[in-house]
Amino acid sequence: MASIVVGPVLRYVGETTATIFVETDAFCRVTVRSDGREWTAATFSAHDHHYAIVLAGGLEPASVQDYEVDLDGESVWPEPDSPFPPSRIATLDPSKDASFLFGSCRTSVSHDKEGTDLHGVDAMRAYALEMARNPDHWPDFVLFLGDQLYADDTSPQMREFIEQRRGLEEPPGEEIKDFIEYAELYRLAWTDSANRWLLSTLPSAMIFDDHDVRDDWNTSHSWHEEMNRTPWWHERIVGALGSYWIYQHAGNLDHDTLRDDKIWKIIAAHDDSSELDLTSVVDAFGEEIDSDPTTYRFSFVRDLGESRLIVIDSRAARDLRPDHRAMLDADELAWLDDQMRGDTQHLFIGTSLPFLLPTGIHDLESMNESMAQGDKPLTAKIGEKIRQAVDLEHWAAFEKSFADVSEMVMQVARGQRGAAPATITFLSGDVHNSYVNEVTVTPEPIESKIVQAVCSPIRNPLPRHVRMLQGTLSGWMADPMRKLINRFPKVKKPNFDWTTTHGPWFDNNLARVEVLGPRLLLTWAKGDVEGDKYDDPKLVRVATVLID
Repeated sequence: MASIVVGPVLRYVGETTATIFVETDAFCRVTVRSDGREWTAATFSAHDHHYAIVLAGGLEPASVQDYEVDLDGESVWPEPDSPFPPSRIATLDPSKDASFLFGSCRTSVSHDKEGTDLHGVDAMRAYALEMARNPDHWPDFVLFLGDQLYADDTSPQMREFIEQRRGLEEPPGEEIKDFIEYAELYRLAWTDSANRWLLSTLPSAMIFDDHDVRDDWNTSHSWHEEMNRTPWWHERIVGALGSYWIYQHAGNLDHDTLRDDKIWKIIAAHDDSSELDLTSVVDAFGEEIDSDPTTYRFSFVRDLGESRLIVIDSRAARDLRPDHRAMLDADELAWLDDQMRGDTQHLFIGTSLPFLLPTGIHDLESMNESMAQGDKPLTAKIGEKIRQAVDLEHWAAFEKSFADVSEMVMQVARGQRGAAPATITFLSGDVHNSYVNEVTVTPEPIESKIVQAVCSPIRNPLPRHVRMLQGTLSGWMADPMRKLINRFPKVKKPNFDWTTTHGPWFDNNLARVEVLGPRLLLTWAKGDVEGDKYDDPKLVRVATVLID
């Protein structure tokens, strides 16, 4: 009999639909049962791993139902004697104010004393245990904003798998090599009992960042050229993108959008009397996107009742040509331009990389871009080395893209693209500290409050000395850097100002967004271990910010 390897993972949930992802250890038919109804999908395979994506439809809006999972007619979920409540599907209530979690950067190491000493308490796991203890006031979903995996900095368990499979001496050594190793990385990340339960009962949306592939992925044309000269890179990027579609991207999409997806069409057209082998399809998919990002879109949109969430791919969709350097290529920018509309109570923009950095760091990255893209070869070479060495590759380092998106945001905030929302809020991660920025001065009056909220890491804290340095730089750099770049007319400066109103703080966190009519309540929470109770961390509030 087949058994579950990963999952069930509850992904997209709309007013009447839900998507459930399962990985199994053999070909089988996966059935989801809820409220007297059932939906079945046969598994497909890729690199000898077996997957099912079950689309449940016809659900009652604004309803909550427990669900169960069968494999070939045998019940496998929930597990017998589970200490957690039943997994459930809570369909979207369009009249209800949205409430959701967000965060990024989570390493998958043990939750014992050793793992906690090295990486701190897993905030996601602490949230799962709190949800199990207190079934009231659950969030609607969780938004993971990148670095769900660390393919370039693997855990002891992952290194053991690599050692047994190919040895650590073969390039790329302790890093992930291909699809099969990515599959093991996902298994390790998603199968701790508490996190597994959370993912089974709380819908999730996801977008990658660099460590899901490799540190500084697509930082620049020079970086891309250097990686393409590496013998193992091709297999790595193909495995990364193919596995990403299966484990993360497909579940981001509403059912109508998924049915139009080119890979899904192949799955849907297959006669399920035998298992579809999708290996060649996902490999070709990865190769195609790596050579031409315009062939596919990973960005997506979710409607949240009276609010809206746009999630931007700020990694794969880059244009790295030196003369056209952009965070978003022309097609992606045009898509975003179409999505950036008002007529919604709150507009949320998810981007793994913070759009609004602390102003001093923003100016530093702008200056570095001017150096690295300049016409003086020695200065450009130095600028590129600095860019890669200290990760100067956020929106500020793609000045034209920053300006283009800023203008879209300002038009929405001025009410030029429909009625202005109460807030326009960027949600981000990546930087391993959390903070809130607010726009304070704009060239023309605006009707919306513009906010940047960052939550990072979920579990991957910076060393203490780096925290101190980063906290210091975030504060005192603003005035000196602005005075410095004013001396260099080629360095582009924003035509609006913002300030850090809260933070930074460096705890392992998950943040919660709660819509309160025209206001937002933002809360950051961490896990705290009492004594030696590493298996039972308590959720502790770190910060609360009211945006009104």
